[in-house]
Amino acid sequence: MKKTIYATALAAVATLALAACGDAPEDDSTEPAGEATTEEATGSAEEVDYLACLISDQGGWEDQSFNQSAMEGGMRAQEELGIQLNDAESQSDADFGPNVDSMVQQGCDMTIGVGFLLEDPIQAAAEGNTDVNFGLVDATFSDPGEGADAPPVPVELPNAAPIIFNTAEAAYLAGYVAAGMSETGTVATFGGLPIPSVNIFMDGFVDGVAKFNEDNDGDVQVLGWDKEAQDGTFSGGFEDQGQGQALTEQFIAQGADVIMPVAGPVGLGAAAAAESAGDVWIVGVDSDWTASTDYADIVLASVVKEIGAGVFETIKAGLEGSFTGEPYIGDLANGGVSLATGSADIPQELLDQVEGLQEQIISGELAVETVNAP
Repeated sequence: MKKTIYATALAAVATLALAACGDAPEDDSTEPAGEATTEEATGSAEEVDYLACLISDQGGWEDQSFNQSAMEGGMRAQEELGIQLNDAESQSDADFGPNVDSMVQQGCDMTIGVGFLLEDPIQAAAEGNTDVNFGLVDATFSDPGEGADAPPVPVELPNAAPIIFNTAEAAYLAGYVAAGMSETGTVATFGGLPIPSVNIFMDGFVDGVAKFNEDNDGDVQVLGWDKEAQDGTFSGGFEDQGQGQALTEQFIAQGADVIMPVAGPVGLGAAAAAESAGDVWIVGVDSDWTASTDYADIVLASVVKEIGAGVFETIKAGLEGSFTGEPYIGDLANGGVSLATGSADIPQELLDQVEGLQEQIISGELAVETVNAP
């Protein structure tokens, strides 16, 4: 299966000038794979004749991660723009193609797939239905390269827009905070699968730790990721929370006291291990984990992808007739990514340092470089 993927929402609320968080969906009436439900517009916007459709990956709409954030963006569009909203919740990879086909057959004006695993069915549907618009969270489109070992060839489609994020920028800030708060001088990170939308988090995190060491004459080490080699520790997927717990226990045994799991719901297993160990912080990803999980007390910070904002803007462009298929790229400058500080009593001096770094990144004075950037 070909994949050219870049980094994976919420109505943001600034906290300590760095944080952003979103409210979880209040309506949990999603249906099993292959079944879609139409929600009534509940906001003040007058209902319009426009149907937007969302398809989850196997994590489901209540994954406390990127699927949930995408649904929040769709619900925001329903409330503020007056659109109609359908959804299909995938239970496995086998549901992706049928769910996309179902949305097309139902006459969706905009169909958005959540996650890189939906790249192939979304691209196929877009190429076969050029009068309909599509979106894809956390991935771009591509065709196979010539030859068995040839890399995929990027493809631009006028009716399909990638919704992608430069999470390295916010992860850089998270790495700096993690290094500044570590008592043991060891932090760690691991991913779900070795793909660009995961690796980009870990690239930024490692560079942020290195920047802290440079600025503060520190010697904090990072377990789990070698940026130069693009090699590290992975759970093998995004569903097995037990694997996340086991990996985190191994890192803790090696002295890590701040851990960033980049693995969707697997990260909840990591948080459980950190909570059980005590004196270990978790860095959340995708959403603000102080709001979206039950582990607020041990969340040092979260690298937030404003997936909902990307979904909302993509639907809005389709409704207004300004949709072009150009990627939506979220970064610190446009608020598409952010660092949400958690429950920790982070020293003001450290917060000031991080805020200064954020300003430098936004201005372009400081470049966060990664081969996985969108």
